[in-house]
Amino acid sequence: HQPMFLLLSHLAFSDISLSSVTVPKMLMNMQTQQQSIPYEGCISQLYFFLLFGCLDNLLLTIMAYDRYVAICHPLHYTTIMREGMCALLVAGSWMISCGNALLHTVLMVRLSFCAENFITHFFCDLTVLLKLSCSDISLNELVLFAEGGVFSVLPLAIILGSYICIGTIILKAPSTKRLLKAFSTCGSHLLVVSLYYGTLAGVYFLSSSWDSKDIITSVMYTVVTPMLNPIIYSIKT
Repeated sequence: HQPMFLLLSHLAFSDISLSSVTVPKMLMNMQTQQQSIPYEGCISQLYFFLLFGCLDNLLLTIMAYDRYVAICHPLHYTTIMREGMCALLVAGSWMISCGNALLHTVLMVRLSFCAENFITHFFCDLTVLLKLSCSDISLNELVLFAEGGVFSVLPLAIILGSYICIGTIILKAPSTKRLLKAFSTCGSHLLVVSLYYGTLAGVYFLSSSWDSKDIITSVMYTVVTPMLNPIIYSIKT
């Protein structure tokens, strides 16, 4: 019933679900050599990928706040991160993720696809689908940049802010024991965050066009990172 284990259980479920959205179809395409997906299946894949991708993002943010409270306010930890507060934060993450995914999916459904519908990816990614549309995508892009900025920049800022505060507290009275304890508390989360945001940045911010390098990087955050998360936290636990 500790907060971190409640968050880890939801993160594990989200990771399994995120991989399950893309990997089975990818493996089936590799086996049958028929690399196609129906429109309904593509839209469904888009919705669930956005849902669990956003949920992963929010859960990692809550976990960073949990680590901040544990190190910077240890005496108030049980009061701040009580069971009801954790349940509220997790429920809020689910609702925000569902709303975010639904909004982008509804905006996608209203578009028309009249050209050759060839996706240069192994799943129906939002940015790739927008490039295929022959309709006006200005509203989609506006929502993508506005909402995407909030759900990408704000969580990352909270995570970085949490670790800056943790580092400041530790450096006020540095000692080997305190450093080791802080690394034991935050090491797993820091590694997972680095893998997750590092691969996301490589795909969506540091790339101008889709090529084999970007697809391999996408495999990292859709397959490899979710697979490594349970291993990283199991070793720590």
